[in-house]
Amino acid sequence: MLDDLPPQLAALRSTFDDIRAVVDVERLQADIADLSEKAGAPDLWDDPESAQKVTSALSHRQAELARITAVERRIDDLEVLIELSREMDDAESAAEAETEFEALKKTVGDLEVQTLLDGEYDPRSAVVTIRSGAGGDDATDFAEMLMRMYLRWAERHGYPVKVMDTSYAEGAGIKSATFEVDAPYAYGTLSIEAGTHRLARISPFGSADKRQTSFAAVEVIPVMEEAIEVDIPEGDIRVDVFRSSGPGGQSVNTTDSAVRITHLPTGIVVSMQNEKSQIQNRAAAMRVLQTRLLLLKKEEEAAKKKELAGVITASWGDQMRSYFLYGQQLVKDLRTGYESGNPATVFDGDLDGFIAAGIRWRKSDHDD
Repeated sequence: MLDDLPPQLAALRSTFDDIRAVVDVERLQADIADLSEKAGAPDLWDDPESAQKVTSALSHRQAELARITAVERRIDDLEVLIELSREMDDAESAAEAETEFEALKKTVGDLEVQTLLDGEYDPRSAVVTIRSGAGGDDATDFAEMLMRMYLRWAERHGYPVKVMDTSYAEGAGIKSATFEVDAPYAYGTLSIEAGTHRLARISPFGSADKRQTSFAAVEVIPVMEEAIEVDIPEGDIRVDVFRSSGPGGQSVNTTDSAVRITHLPTGIVVSMQNEKSQIQNRAAAMRVLQTRLLLLKKEEEAAKKKELAGVITASWGDQMRSYFLYGQQLVKDLRTGYESGNPATVFDGDLDGFIAAGIRWRKSDHDD
């Protein structure tokens, strides 16, 4: 096996060099230098909103560069380890080299998938909203299981998450939840998760041991620095204020600081209760509403173009994944065919295989 590693590692380095070129490390370094200079300005925090944009952009680019340089260093170190193992005929070092090669192959594969994320908003952070669908307590419980799944996925990758709003069900689980994942390419990565998810299991809430099918919807939108392209007249929205709530409808604060904005023409509803003040919650809700309207406008334009071109395709974002927690114990993506026979690890955040398969499928589908 050790004799096979050098050519395999050479092929892996070639793949990595292609990735490095696509990522454009020199541009990344130039951006970091420019943003670092701005971040070091003594009057940076005179404008907190502008300062937040600068520091966030700097953090994202530094994380992206660190990921690339770490892989490059690991490839260099593995070349040395392989050479030493061959010279010393050391079985322990050889085993270590083989293990590291397999780990590196997966890491480079993940990086390669990221190079497929070339959409307009793919590099941005993401706002994820989960809503329970049909299925009663099973559906609200399923929605909470999905929320935990995504939070665990983010935790595995070290991505910061901010829960912006949670609407708890009277029985089990949640009616809905909205949270932000603040990481480079979080939108491009998680957008593959958008759609209807289906759970089939023996219900823990019913007296009869009958199979219950329930549904939850996942929506993923990019975090927009500015949504100036969408003008929302005051007459088009209704703003309601209320107290933040906990499980079972329990009030968790004593002031009406939570905000719900309804866009009357489309029926889109956005709720925010994470910030401390009503003003902050309203501003956050308006940013999300503007983003949703901007994306809706682009979707309508794209649909119109397809109609004019005579192309009619079903949306890939409809029922896209099934989770079976009885009998066969299976999670299967209906678009890509990718599946896992261990639902417990999937619900614990092991989603990278599904996401990578989905990104490759989407890219291939769009190219066709």
